[in-house]
Amino acid sequence: MSTSTTGSRTVTLIGKPGCHLCDEARAVVEKVAAETGAAVEERDILCDRELYDRYWEQIPVVLVDGEQHTFWRVDERRLRAALTD
Repeated sequence: MSTSTTGSRTVTLIGKPGCHLCDEARAVVEKVAAETGAAVEERDILCDRELYDRYWEQIPVVLVDGEQHTFWRVDERRLRAALTD
């Protein structure tokens, strides 16, 4: 995997199985991460009570380097900008 010019970044997708918005978000996250060299991790709210309590009404949630970036819909241009700052 290549790294971006700004250093290694991590995008975390928080969602759950069977969530169509999560599937849409995953496609955007994977595309932008591949272009920018960011690492991608996924977290399932059904396996983590703290994540469930915090985000259950917002999934999918996208974090960039541990900070909430967006929820529900992922804007490809906005995510790319956040990863290339």
